[in-house]
Amino acid sequence: MPIHYGGFWRRLLACFIDITILYIFSTALFAAWVAMALSPAESHEYFILSKTPQEILTGILLPYYGISVLLKMTYFTYFHGTLGQTPGKKLLGLKVIEINGEEMTLGLAFLRWVGYILSKLPLFLGFIWIGIDGRKQGWHDKIAGTCVIRTKG
Repeated sequence: MPIHYGGFWRRLLACFIDITILYIFSTALFAAWVAMALSPAESHEYFILSKTPQEILTGILLPYYGISVLLKMTYFTYFHGTLGQTPGKKLLGLKVIEINGEEMTLGLAFLRWVGYILSKLPLFLGFIWIGIDGRKQGWHDKIAGTCVIRTKG
């Protein structure tokens, strides 16, 4: 049976679906974080009144950014490592496997996520590489020894 690799456009659409899901969770977390940080509770009142707007903004945005990165890492590592596919990939009939055909592991999924960072750095060239490569592998796939296959037409 021939292997059909997941192409650039299908993978990009799956990524947009996953990013949308993550955006919804991140926005909810951000709203909760801001509400908690700006609540008029006595313990927070002194904190807010004693800080400059820049300090308040930094106190809200930096933790949010950290939580957002942790959320993305957990999302992609969990779904790829346990199911081989994120909800976006599942909707579009894609699955991540090892090059040798084995199922993904959590450790390999984490390595692949770290590869995402490297794929983004030079103007997303590591992701654009998917459209050029014969096996449709991005740099993150090459780093982790994985490929994305189509599970349905």
